[in-house]
This record gives sequence, structure tokens and C-alpha cells, in this order.
Amino acid sequence: NLIQALSLISKAKEISSEVIAVIPYMGYARQDREFLPGEIVTMKVLGKLFKGAGASKIIAVDIHSMIGFKHFTIKTKNVSAIPELVRYIKKLSLKNALVVSPDQGGKERAKLFAKELGSEYIALEKKRDRKTGKVQIKTKNLDEVANRDLILVDDMISTGGSIVKATQFLKKQKCKKIYVACTHALLMNNAEKRIKKAGVTKIISANTIPGKTSIVDISNTIAKAI
Repeated sequence: NLIQALSLISKAKEISSEVIAVIPYMGYARQDREFLPGEIVTMKVLGKLFKGAGASKIIAVDIHSMIGFKHFTIKTKNVSAIPELVRYIKKLSLKNALVVSPDQGGKERAKLFAKELGSEYIALEKKRDRKTGKVQIKTKNLDEVANRDLILVDDMISTGGSIVKATQFLKKQKCKKIYVACTHALLMNNAEKRIKKAGVTKIISANTIPGKTSIVDISNTIAKAI
């Protein structure tokens, strides 16, 4: 898909003076810095590739971290799927809903989501060993979870490991239903099945990646950004 996108940009540049590339899901965005010595900063490579292909501007949806765009020398814009995701969540008519981020890194996202929804939010504390991948979860807000419907929010779900761990942890705190709302649902290696088995009622994602859970259309959001 990356090569196809670069090829389309290159061809478009041959017949136009400006090329705006819309990349709904910016793959490799997690690798925006050198976490371990010797690692490649893939976003730096992508910045060079898109510029070299002829793109004058990149529009992405809920990029994993804005740090990634610092490696680009062309214009960039990040748009959010949160308003449309919240619009869908409101149709569920949840009572006393609580927005939950599975980690501290997503705290700001949960805050924005909760503000749009008109609810409270908390952020779990997740510690991941970058070598083994093992995850530990805790929170200081246990008393806020019991007897409430929860909305776990994240920018993307890949293997679903963090969501499964968070769900299992929250279920022990006597919450009611748990919904998952994310922008990019990759759902690799039977992730959807494992997430639902952990106790999630429904997974709701934007249509940045085609899939069964991609029920929230953000085409209007992208169109406005262009």
C-alpha cells in the first residue's frame, strides 16, 4: 500500500502543480523516535519518501504521535475522528458513562473524548517491557469504575493486547458494559475475537481501515481538511 500510494503521488505530480496526499492511517507512526539504540526512525524515512514522490502536503487521521510529523519537511495536517466516534457513542444512550484510556499516553485523547461526550474520564497506568512486550496495568481511580458503562478509547488497535489487559483489569473492578472506540482497527491475529472474549460488548472504529468494526464514516472530516 505504501508503494502504491507513493506511485500515485508521483503520477499525480506529473500532471499537477500541487499534490495533497490523504493517508487516513499513517502506518509506521509508532516508530517516531529511536527507542532502543540502533533502531530506525521509520517516520523520518517516510517523510523523505513522500517528499521525494512529489507530495506537497500530507493529511492523516489521528496519527499515533505528532512527533512523527516533525520528521516531515512538507506541510502536514492531522485531523481527529473523535467527534464522529462520539456522535455514534451518543446513539447508544449509555448512562453514567466513563471514558477510559488504556494508558497515560492516551490521557489527552480520553480527555477530549470525554469533553465531546460530556462525561468524566480516567487513564490507566500501563507499563510495557519493550523487550518482552509484557504489560502491567493499574490505576488510582478504582472507586470511579464500579457500576458504570465504560468506553475504552485508543488511536489504534493492532493485536489488541493492551485492550484485552485493560478490559480484564476493569472487569475485576465491577464495571458494567465495556465498549471500545478507536480510530484505526487493524485487529491482527484474531484480536477482535480475543477482545470480545475478554468482556468487551462492542468495538467501534472509524473507516480509515476497512473492516467489520469500521462503522464510523469520517469522509466529511477529511473533506473539510482538504
